[in-house]
Amino acid sequence: MGSLTDVPGVRVGHVQKSGAGWLTGVTVVLPPPGTVGSVDVQGGGPATHETDALDPTSLVSKVDAVVLTGGSAYGLASAGGAQRWCEENGRGFAVPGGVVPIVPAAAIFDLGRGGDFSARPTPDMGYQAAAAAAAEKEGHDVGRGNLGAGTGALLGRTYKGGVGTASVTLEGGVVVAALAVVNALGLPVGPPVVEPVETKGADFDRFHDRGPEPLNTTLVVVATDAVLDVAECKRTASAAHAGIARALNPSHTLADGDAVFCLATGAKALNRSDETARQISLVTLQSAAADVVRLAILDGVGSAEAVTTPAGDYGAYGTVVG
Repeated sequence: MGSLTDVPGVRVGHVQKSGAGWLTGVTVVLPPPGTVGSVDVQGGGPATHETDALDPTSLVSKVDAVVLTGGSAYGLASAGGAQRWCEENGRGFAVPGGVVPIVPAAAIFDLGRGGDFSARPTPDMGYQAAAAAAAEKEGHDVGRGNLGAGTGALLGRTYKGGVGTASVTLEGGVVVAALAVVNALGLPVGPPVVEPVETKGADFDRFHDRGPEPLNTTLVVVATDAVLDVAECKRTASAAHAGIARALNPSHTLADGDAVFCLATGAKALNRSDETARQISLVTLQSAAADVVRLAILDGVGSAEAVTTPAGDYGAYGTVVG
C-alpha cells in the first residue's frame, strides 16, 4: 500500500502522550522547501488554523509544514510549535527581518478520552513532532495506528480509529500518496475488521459512559511529486474528498470536520503539451488521489481489505508525465 513518504522529500513525525489522563498527539508532515499546497474543507464541524492562507487567491503559495493534531480547537496551539521549528531552520515566507512559516493545521476531537479534558496537545508537542519529522531519513516508514494525531481517535464512536497511509505510482512515474487520521462518525464501507476501543481505566470508563460526543473528523494530507499550481492543488484536494466518501459511510456530515490538504513538491512535470493532454493528466492524478485517500483510511482503521491499485489502471487515461 505504500506511504506518504514515497513522495521524495516528504517526511512525517509523530508525538503522542498516553496515561495519567492523556490520550492524544500530534502528527507533522514536513515537505521539502518550495512545496506548493492548498486545502479543501467539506466537513460541517472543522477545527482549522491558517487554511485561508492556502486559498488560490491569497498571497502565499508555498507550505512549510502541515500539522494534524488532537485536542479539538485547543490542540491547534501545537501549530505554533511547528512554526517555531520552521523559523529556527529558516523555512517560511520571507519578510523584512526574517521569515513567517506557513503552517496550516487541522484537529480531531479527542478531548477527555484519556480521562482528563485538559490534556491536549501543546506547542512543545508540535515542535517535537516537526523535529521528529526532520530527523527521519528519505523514504522512511510511517507509523500507523494509534499514534500521533490518531492516538485517541475513534471510529463510529465505538471502535479504534487511527493513522493510515497509502500510495500509488502512476504510469510515467508520478507518485500520489495520502496520510489519513480517522476519527470519523461513519464506519468503513464493506466488511472491515475493527478492534474495540481499549479503555484507559476508570476515568476513561466514566467519560465513555456519558455517551459519545457528536464531534468527529477525518483529516487527510495528499502529496505528489508532480508540478501543480495552487489552484490545481485546491482542485486535487476537492477531488480527493471522494476517497473519504468511498471509505466511510456517512461522511462529510455536520458532525465531521473532514479536511484534505494537497501538497505538490514539483519534481516531475505533467504532460501539458496541449489542452487535452493537460486535462487528462490532471484527471488521472486527481482520480488517483481519491483512491489513495480511500486506501489510507482503510489502513488507518485496521481494515482487512488489502487492496493495491496497479499503475496500469490509470494508464488507460494516458501518460501523465511530459
